[in-house]
Amino acid sequence: MDNSLTARSRNKFWFVFFFLFVSWYLLLYGIDWSSLPGIVASSRYEANSIESFRPTSIPPPASPRHEDVNVSSNFSSTSIDNTTTIDAIMNETRSKEDESSSNENDNVLLPDLEELEKELEPFLRKNEPPKEEKKVEKIETEDDNTGGKSCAGRYIYVAEIPSKFNEDMLKQCKLLNKWEDMCQYLVNMGLGPDLGNPQKVFSNKGWFTTNQFSLEVLFHNRMKQYDCLTNDSSEAAAVFVPYYAGFDVARYLWGDFNTSMRDAGSFEVAKFLKEKPEWETMWGRDHFMIAGRITWDFRRGIEEDAGWGNKLMLLPEAQNMTILTIESSPWNRNDFAIPYPTYFHPSSDSDVFQWQNRMRRLRRKVLFSFAGAPRPQLEESIRSEIMEQCLATRRKCRLLECKDSHNKCNKPVHVMKLFQNSIFCLQPSGDSFTRRSTFDSILAGCIPVFFTPASAYVQYIWHLPKDYTRYSVLIPEDDVRKKKVSIENILSKIPRSQVAAMREEVIKLIPNVVYADPRSRLETVEDAFDLAVKGVLERVDVMRKEMRQDFYTFPVDMEVLLISIKTTVILKYSSHVSNLSKLSSQGILYGSPRAHIDEKFDTLIPASRHLGL
Repeated sequence: MDNSLTARSRNKFWFVFFFLFVSWYLLLYGIDWSSLPGIVASSRYEANSIESFRPTSIPPPASPRHEDVNVSSNFSSTSIDNTTTIDAIMNETRSKEDESSSNENDNVLLPDLEELEKELEPFLRKNEPPKEEKKVEKIETEDDNTGGKSCAGRYIYVAEIPSKFNEDMLKQCKLLNKWEDMCQYLVNMGLGPDLGNPQKVFSNKGWFTTNQFSLEVLFHNRMKQYDCLTNDSSEAAAVFVPYYAGFDVARYLWGDFNTSMRDAGSFEVAKFLKEKPEWETMWGRDHFMIAGRITWDFRRGIEEDAGWGNKLMLLPEAQNMTILTIESSPWNRNDFAIPYPTYFHPSSDSDVFQWQNRMRRLRRKVLFSFAGAPRPQLEESIRSEIMEQCLATRRKCRLLECKDSHNKCNKPVHVMKLFQNSIFCLQPSGDSFTRRSTFDSILAGCIPVFFTPASAYVQYIWHLPKDYTRYSVLIPEDDVRKKKVSIENILSKIPRSQVAAMREEVIKLIPNVVYADPRSRLETVEDAFDLAVKGVLERVDVMRKEMRQDFYTFPVDMEVLLISIKTTVILKYSSHVSNLSKLSSQGILYGSPRAHIDEKFDTLIPASRHLGL
């Protein structure tokens, strides 16, 4: 009897103990105390996607509740008389009691430990090996330093060449041109004197009297501000050679100078570059330079003093390099044309946008215009015919002649005023295929009218759209020469909607043909310098991949085919029969190796540098 009473009391005691234990467990783990204000200051950890300080090893509340209910219900339904079961339950209870006690202590310590661990995490990570996340961080830092662009694949190394090939020439600027003092054009880092804003034709800032042959100085100064320069040639994607080739040869173009004097500078530079360690990386194919004159000033194909220019571009070293000129040779692959310098050099994106909007708002009263002089010494020139047609339609055409002693064409205000008032601007060939006037007309929002594809379409491939009909008009020069067409009739028949679309395209091209002020940097706008550098880097990258695949050397047949295609494009709209017959009779078109084409074609270039095509 006493034993039975003792057993009952013991059972009630354990029942009460279990009830209290379950209640305590539910209160501790069944309620999210961290969600209550003032319990845990977890805002900064929540920002790092940490939900709470609760240890992750503790199971979710639902599971322990479910287990405890089962234990309680099983216990109440178990036979009291079975002592073995009672002992088992007692052992189980003791073990759970010990476990709950351990959990209680852990629950007190773990939140503080986790908080401390989170705070020490940045310091602990310093000793860890680098992960991919750190690489991303590094790239982001580089992006921030380069206006949002990564320098990967864009690094440029500026070759260190003797100063006599660049800066020393500027110190002797009076010798750079026989006909004009170039010193005045070298101020403002090659931009020339500030124009101001006479007659309200320009903007209030950003306009300079820039000489068309000062591109080398201007480009070099822009390169000094390039955002991805490197002093390590091994990590460079390309190597820029700051040789002022145009200034060098210009000193000897007029006067009693033999071929040795004209070639001396280019020979010396080529030898100097070839001996530098960075040359061997791609044997010069990753090198590029500016030759700020037309390509024909550097392609003398004969060894006679009467020959024109020097032979820079015919040197084996130059054949490997990329040479940027204001007019390239469609028959060669190592020179690329980039825009002539204009008078506008913006210092900010807003300067560009404001000028574009101003050109959109202009009311243009003249159908077409021409600024230039005739070329009576050139039999194949159509300039005289163009000027006659313009004079015959005075109401629809304006002419700015550049031949008298008071040459208004040398004054930017007169040229820009004419083009701003015109819908179309005629751009016939002059001493060579191309003209600076083309870019002055684009700058003024005036639609250029060409008479041969060689004036633009096969020239400025990095700066002008491939679809030339979007921004220009092409009239075959042979039709003009033979008086088969009326320029006025052709331009008058273009629908107004098409004219408006073309003008908008021209205005969009303005950033592509201007060189920003080297003393500042544009933020989002890519100018002519940016597009030229991008074109060079892409070209070098292609050649680098081809060299890795041992596929760089063109087969002769493929090379001749490429030259033939270019020639066909030009001659499709050009029919100078006499010169064409000369080319054909000498085997120059279709089938001759490129070296022979260069040599034979150069013999047809007179001192005036007019090709006659």
